[in-house]
This record gives sequence, structure tokens and C-alpha cells, in this order.
Amino acid sequence: MRVYLVGGAVRDSLLGLPVGERDWVVVGATAEQMLARGYRRVGRDFPVFLHPQTAEEYALARRERKSGHGYRGFSVETDGSVSLEEDLARRDLSINAMAMDADGHLIDPWGGERDLRARVLRHVSAAFTEDPLRVLRVARFMARFAPLGFSVHPQTLALMREIVASGELGHLVAERVWAETRRALAEAAPQEFVRTLRACGALAAVLPEVDALFGVPQPAVHHPEIDTGEHVLLALRMAAQRALSTPARFAVLVHDLGKALTPRAGWPSHTGHEQLGAQAVRALCARLRVPSAWRELAVLVCLHHTRCHRAAEMRAATLLTLLEDLDALRQGERFEDFLAACDADARGRGGREDCAYPGPERLRRARAAALTIDAAASLARGLRGEQIARDLHERRCHAIAAALADTA
Repeated sequence: MRVYLVGGAVRDSLLGLPVGERDWVVVGATAEQMLARGYRRVGRDFPVFLHPQTAEEYALARRERKSGHGYRGFSVETDGSVSLEEDLARRDLSINAMAMDADGHLIDPWGGERDLRARVLRHVSAAFTEDPLRVLRVARFMARFAPLGFSVHPQTLALMREIVASGELGHLVAERVWAETRRALAEAAPQEFVRTLRACGALAAVLPEVDALFGVPQPAVHHPEIDTGEHVLLALRMAAQRALSTPARFAVLVHDLGKALTPRAGWPSHTGHEQLGAQAVRALCARLRVPSAWRELAVLVCLHHTRCHRAAEMRAATLLTLLEDLDALRQGERFEDFLAACDADARGRGGREDCAYPGPERLRRARAAALTIDAAASLARGLRGEQIARDLHERRCHAIAAALADTA
């Protein structure tokens, strides 16, 4: 029984990056021997075990053969005769197909260290095409490593196009597509996830609503980049630079879906795109099984981002109506995510990265003033039911107006 550190831990240590989880491969052992040593089995598709002390994952070295569709369409062999090189050969990219023994010696049969130096994502073998999930994984790795200068090797990109053309992406379950998308949005360059998927034709298969935005024009006076898809990429880049939460980044990704649905005769204007987009966001979230909190934030951003852009000119009553529509007085954290997404939208335009954007601060002042007013005074005056709601609204309008006048 021989144990090797593998995968991301080896790759990241060679890149000088912090190492998070460590994964191990066990060569020359059986499942029964692992259980006898106190390991706990957790793998459903193939034997993976948790170490009895560290709880780190130890997988038996395995061979895989394609036997069906999707990322689970494989037959797996894990007998003690499987070598380390065979196990590494089934991995997706050369930079993920390295191992390190107990003495710290690197085992690199597929040129992973070379490709790290060259800053290239390269497939290990032609078997890359057997797993459609690898298209999304490569795109996610680009979202992580593009800031370090990485690119996808042309031959690997060609294989990704083969996978797309085969229709295999259609066999991926929604949960896997969402899991890769969610992880990619949290990376340093989430726009590269979208860009890479589009480069191989996969964006139209997994996120067709986003793919449809490319080629849709916008008024140049507001969007110097003109193309709506390019605007989304710029806004995603800004969202990452400003360290937005991952739910807010998702809202940025989908905030303009309605612009692909407005009548072409009216382009480059997009009257009503907010409502059209909200319907598209709900459909996308239902298909990918996006968490409800993420969906609710994305719908709010889709519906109300243009109102936030106009907030600097709004009067007290209009500001309060927007705050009420956002449920901002109760949902403070979500309100901040909403403002952050609108900010990324406003700055994610050609040459507008450092533009003044006073709307969010005006909305924050309005919310703070509104929160000073509660129902106690209304109840003391004997008001009930709808009377309280109307009284609260009126008194909050006055409070907001007074607060804005003080800061004028």
C-alpha cells in the first residue's frame, strides 16, 4: 500500500498558492484493507475513504472505461493492480495529473509541471472527451487561473468543441452544471468562465439565455462597448474586482437577460427588458435549481437595477417606494448585495470603471432615515391595520426628505 498526494494540492503548491484541501491516492490496496485500517467509505461512484484521524479523502487508484452518457457513464476498476500512472492518466488536465510521494518527490508522467511553467491548460489524453463535465471544469479553471496568465491549449479547446458537437452536455444533470457555475462565479475572473464556454460553443448549451446576449446592441451613449454580452463580461470583471458576494455575482451575470427578448425593431433600445428579464431569470433558476435566495436577489436586480441608476435624482417618496419594492427595510444584507450588483453594472462599461455612481449612497441614507420610524407612534394614536401602513409610509417619507435635506 503506497499513498500519494495528488491533484490540486500538488498543482497549487508548485504555483506557490495556498493549499486548501488535500486529496490522496492509494495504490496497491483494496477496499477491504482500507476498512480494516479504520478508514470510512464515503464514495458512491467509486471507492473513496476518509482518514480516521484527519478526515482527508483517500481514493483507491482506478481505471475508467466509458460505458454510457454523462459524467457518470463510466465503469470503474479499483483492484490493487492499478498503477499510479494509470490513475493519473484518467485525469482531465496535465496540471491536475501530478502526484507527490511521502518524501516530496514529484511524479509527473504527463507534463503537468511543464504546462504550469507555460501557463497552459492542456488535456492529458484523448479520453478527455469521454466526460462532458470537463468542458465546464476547464472553463472554471480559466476563471481561477486566467489572472496568472493561463490559456486553454488549442488542441484542448478543439476537444471541448468535439464534446459540445456530440451533444453530451445535454446529459449533464442540472446540479452539476450549477455546481460548476457557482464555483466559477466565486473565482478571481468569473468572466473567463463565460468567455471560455462561448469559445467552444458550450455557452449556448448550458446557459443559452446568456449566450443570446452576444450580438445584441445597446445605445452607445450609455454603453460604449455596445454589445450586451460584452457588457456582462465587463460587469462580471468589475464584480470580482470589487469582491462582491457570489450571489451578487450571479445577479450581475443575469441582470440583462431581457435585452435578448425585446423586439428587434426597437434595438438598440430595450424598453421593458426588466420585466422580460425577470421571467427569463426565474426560468433559468428553475432549470438549474438555483437556491431560492440567489433567485430572489437576481430577480430584484433584474427588475430594479435601472431604478437604482436613477436614484440620485429621486425624491423621498420615490426612494421609499423603491426601498419597499426591495423589502430593504427588513432585508438589509440582500439590499447591500443589490446595491453592489447595480454598482458593478454601472461600472462594467467601456471606460466607465471609475465613474461617479451616487445612487447607492442616496438609497442607504434613505433607508437609514426610514428605519428610525416604527409603528409605536401610530399605535399610540389608535391607528390599526391599513391605517398604520399608510401612516408609516407618510412619516418615513418625511424622515427621508429631512435626511436628504440635511446632506444636500
